[in-house]
Parts: sequence; C-alpha cells; structure tokens
Amino acid sequence: MTTRAQVRGVGHYLPKRVVPNSEFETTIDTSDEWIRSRSGIERRHFAADDETTSDMATAAATRALDMAGLAAQEIDAIIVATSTPDLTFPSVATMVQAKLGMTKGFAFDVQAVCAGFVFALANANALIISGQANRVIVIGAETFSRIMDWNDRTTSVLFGDGAGALVLEAADGTGTNTDRGILATDLNSDGRHKDILYVDGGVSTQSTGHLRMQGKEVFRHAVEKLASTAHTALDKVGLTGDDIDWIVPHQANLRIIKSTAQKMGVGLDRVVLTVQDHGNTSAASIPLALSVGVERGQIKPGNLIVTEAIGGGLAWGAVVLRW
Repeated sequence: MTTRAQVRGVGHYLPKRVVPNSEFETTIDTSDEWIRSRSGIERRHFAADDETTSDMATAAATRALDMAGLAAQEIDAIIVATSTPDLTFPSVATMVQAKLGMTKGFAFDVQAVCAGFVFALANANALIISGQANRVIVIGAETFSRIMDWNDRTTSVLFGDGAGALVLEAADGTGTNTDRGILATDLNSDGRHKDILYVDGGVSTQSTGHLRMQGKEVFRHAVEKLASTAHTALDKVGLTGDDIDWIVPHQANLRIIKSTAQKMGVGLDRVVLTVQDHGNTSAASIPLALSVGVERGQIKPGNLIVTEAIGGGLAWGAVVLRW
C-alpha cells in the first residue's frame, strides 16, 4: 500500500483594497493599456496598512480548514511559503499556528520566492509519505506591496498581495498514477542567476530593499524551465501533457503563462487563469488559483493538475497531483 498526500480543503484570502491599473496612471508613467498588453494584469489587491502576511495566511488557512471539516487542533504541521514575513523571526507559520489556536504539532516557513508554494507542497508531501505528519496545512502568503519601488514602472505594476492554503491528509493509494493526491514533484535551483530577480536589502546587510528584476531574462528562463520541470514531474509517473486536465501555473504574467502552455502542448482552455484579477502574488499565486479554480467549478475531484513556478534564486519546480 502506498501513502498519498490528498487535498482535503482549499481556501484563499484577498485584501479588500482593489487597485485597478488606472490608479497607477496618476503616479508613474504608465497606462492601463501598457500594463495589460505586457502582463495581462487588470487589477490587484493591496493589504491594508495594519494587515500582515500572517493575518492573510491565517484567514486562508481558516477557510481551507472549514472546507476540510477539520479543527486546527487536528493538524500536525503548518508550512508557509513567503518572502515577506511579518518579522525576521519567528516564522509566519508559528504565528499562524498561534492565531489558529494550535498547541501541538510544528510549523516552519519556506522561502523560494515565487516558487515557494511548489517547494512547500513538496515538503508537505515528504512529511506525509514518511509518516512524520498525517495532516498538513500548506500556505502561500505575500505582502509584496511592501517591497515595491514605486518609481520603477516596469515592476511596481505587476505585483499584488494575498494568501491561499491547502489542507493535505495522508490516505491509502494503489501506487499508480490513477491515485488521488500528490503523484510527483520536481525541484530545482541555480544560484548563478541570483541577480536577475532579487531584493536589494536584507537583515545581514542592515538595509531595507526593494524588488529588482531583469524582466527579459526572467521571461527567457521562465518559459524554458517551467515547461521542462513540468515534463520531468509528469515523466516520473508515466504521464504526458495530454493527460493534464488543468495547469495551475504561478500567475507571473499572461505572456509567460501562454508561452509555457504552448511549449507543453496544452491549450489555454486547460489553464486556470487569475493573473488578470490578482497580479503576481508570488508564493500565494498557485494556492489562490487552485482555490478560485474550485470556486469557479473548473477544478473537480479526479482532475489531473500540474502546478509549476519559478522565482528568485533562481528556484523552480512542479507538482503533479490528482484532485
């Protein structure tokens, strides 16, 4: 018998403040048409001044627990993927643990920027199949509006805030690719490319920085690496692009999403898209899209899903799961 990490519940949270492209026209040299044509983004959400990453993560986790029909005390572990924690330490995950009222189990953060949720899912899967945890909440949460350089028109218009969460639970499987749950993962990183996407400040340098990105280089690496990692993960369990019901990609921008899907031989009608409404929410984008996909009625039990993402590091990876 094979142990699988199956999805029990999903949920998301978006801040109340919605920022349309037109709002940027009064502060920087840009336009709604310019932003849409280059990114596909129409609007995004920004956290309130008193709203933190852990607040949003807790809200998303609560909704995922509600769908799962579970109490927080029934959870063994929390993993939060974020690059914008409330504090340097303790982790956002332990803050969520406290806010949920959990007094047992363990919690930790994963930092792989936009690829963070894929890395967190792989960690949760390893914990479950090794028997170290039975139920795990996996969360992606970000407040990227706090690290934007508002004078940089090429990047400041791309990002938004939000959170998404999945509840995973151990279940028996047959060991075949027809099982429900996580079937395969593929993780990669290459630090030689650290300078094409980074924040120019941090604790050990005693500075507070802003996000810096070489857009053309990120695009080039993204299209090549995302299709490759997705195919690698599919190959591990004898599946191909034809078997995919839905690609749920990191919602970086529409051009990357379209190009990656095309390279994988998958039509855009099999891609869950939320980038137009959320912008790039970094580690939150995939769980947000999964939750919205369920809400829309797109993602159904038994569907084969591929999630893929790339972020600063560079770090990239994919997860194949059956809903």
